[in-house]
Amino acid sequence: MSKFWSPFVKNLVPYVPGEQPKLAKLVKLNTNENPYGPSPKALAAMQAELNDNLRLYPDPNSDLLKNAVAGYYGVQRNQVFLGNGSDEVLAHIFHGLLQHDQPLLFPDISYSFYPVYCGLYGIRFDAVPLDEHFRIDPADYAKPNGGIIFPNPNAPTGCLLALDAIEQILKASPDSVVVVDEAYIDFGGETAISLVDRYPNLLVTQTLSKSRSLAGLRVGLAVGHPDLIEALERIKNSFNSYPLDRMANVGAAAAFEDREYFDMTCRLVIESREQLIAQLQAKGFEVLPSAANFIFARHPQHDAAGLAAKLREQGVIVRHFKQERIAQFLRISIGTPEQNQALIDGLGDL
Repeated sequence: MSKFWSPFVKNLVPYVPGEQPKLAKLVKLNTNENPYGPSPKALAAMQAELNDNLRLYPDPNSDLLKNAVAGYYGVQRNQVFLGNGSDEVLAHIFHGLLQHDQPLLFPDISYSFYPVYCGLYGIRFDAVPLDEHFRIDPADYAKPNGGIIFPNPNAPTGCLLALDAIEQILKASPDSVVVVDEAYIDFGGETAISLVDRYPNLLVTQTLSKSRSLAGLRVGLAVGHPDLIEALERIKNSFNSYPLDRMANVGAAAAFEDREYFDMTCRLVIESREQLIAQLQAKGFEVLPSAANFIFARHPQHDAAGLAAKLREQGVIVRHFKQERIAQFLRISIGTPEQNQALIDGLGDL
């Protein structure tokens, strides 16, 4: 703490990202990164952009990428917003659309950045408990609110909410913005972007960090009614007019164009997920239904923190959360078949 800090800074509780270990030869299954590399077409596009034009600012509107996203999802360009990773997109959403008198609603077990943003922007919130099966019940959100946000599939549980359930939430709060955070939707769900033209209060966010293997590039997006997008553009242009660099614009656009590679890698992750679930269940684990590139599992006879420590000794890193309701769960990212086997081998004979 310093006398030079603004007063609110001392009360902030920052987000803690998953560990990024510096040690070599570790099987890293703790941050939900894609085990397969980016599209070769995306890499080629970025390599082609490594030229003298780097002395010039990038397109502040990212028209190339906006056109690619709009074409991919069948929406208009003025329905697309882009940012430096979906976390920046979410930050602008919290700042520009979710600061109201009534509390913001989100699940009690969810993306842990949500309460951080509430602290940063002074937003009151109500953490709505998941049901006994760790699922979102749409009826729990049919109450006065200043906005609603939830991941779909939820994180860290991996549980998916169907589109009709999302519509139930939208219809119950027509005067509030409902944000569906789809960081993991491509691994088993159906995007709510198909609903944005019917519900002007719906905003859908996505990232290229997971299903398109570009976590190191930092590209996020939102799709919704043009009025919602305009608010985000105003925030962006009052904060940073050039959030996406030249590499990000061309690489992300090429990734959206390479549907064949995208479909292949998503299929491989899904197949590996189902195989890993079966292997863990054979060892006595309870595994929640997952539509993400990770699973959420616990063993009735073994402490989760102890299992995480045991795996680390074997060179395998998974994510353990200390939150009371989920303290006995491990979140395990889906790796290659070889990485997943290292996890199984590291658990040994339970």
